Amino acid sequence: MDLLEGEYEPSAQGWVREQVAAYEASGGAKANTLRGGKDPIVVITSRGVRSGKLRKNPVMRVERDGKYAAIASYGGGPENPVWYHNFLANPVVQLQDGPEPALYRARLLEGEERADWWEHAVATWSTYATYQEKTDREIPVFLLEPIDS
Repeated sequence: MDLLEGEYEPSAQGWVREQVAAYEASGGAKANTLRGGKDPIVVITSRGVRSGKLRKNPVMRVERDGKYAAIASYGGGPENPVWYHNFLANPVVQLQDGPEPALYRARLLEGEERADWWEHAVATWSTYATYQEKTDREIPVFLLEPIDS
């Protein structure tokens, strides 16, 4: 399976646009931490649910056994991030963790599986627990599993 194709529409948020551009231009060697800190990120490309255009977002790197969790925390805001809706409508996404992007299938987790990955996410980046305290919604967790070529 080839990588996602289509028109890319950069984020309206300047820092997201700049981080994604620097990450991709360097094959993940630069701009690979959250806003220049120590916490590693990956770049996930999804297809916009309304526009059909490709959207790219830096997301905290939460990986285990070749699978990744995408945590729809939105900083503990009251609503889910836009990419949450993109993942539900178009679950085939592209994830780049280093120089080579690959395709993954996103699946919204529930129950024990969600609890297990949530615990792993909080152990990876403890700020997720703080975000959960800030919002009444249960923060969604997607599991991204590789799609074989």
